Amino acid sequence: MAALVKQLTGLYDNLPYSLIALLARVIAGLVFFRAGLTKIDLPAFSIKPATLFLFEQEYKVRLLKYLGLSANEFPIPNPHLLAYAATAFELLMPLLLWAGFGTRLAATVLLAQTLVIETVYPDAYMEHAFWAIALIGLMRFGPGLISLDALFSRDPALP
Repeated sequence: MAALVKQLTGLYDNLPYSLIALLARVIAGLVFFRAGLTKIDLPAFSIKPATLFLFEQEYKVRLLKYLGLSANEFPIPNPHLLAYAATAFELLMPLLLWAGFGTRLAATVLLAQTLVIETVYPDAYMEHAFWAIALIGLMRFGPGLISLDALFSRDPALP
């Protein structure tokens, strides 16, 4: 049994980080890009009226109520501005992740968006945690060698 554990450990130690990072970039990007696509009308590429309605009426800051710190939910500020910003981030940041270009910045923006989403839907913390783990990993360790960041980097130690 010890030999099997040692063999498996050796296999795990040899998993290339670049493939792990690529998988994290693709999956995290898909989550946000698909969300962004639901907010726009194609091919006009305009914000759907339903998106504006959600930001005005449905999306409320629920975290304080969820934690028992308030009896109320609070409207989000500047709902139209946030609708456009969220849509732009959800459509543009995944493109950067997929290309591995400005990866750490894109991951930081999407992690911030994840934290905002968590204040609106605090009971979905498990799903949000998976996004956060992937994004934090990219922020900490970078995009890996299969990326434009690595191609343009002068740092030979880039993972």
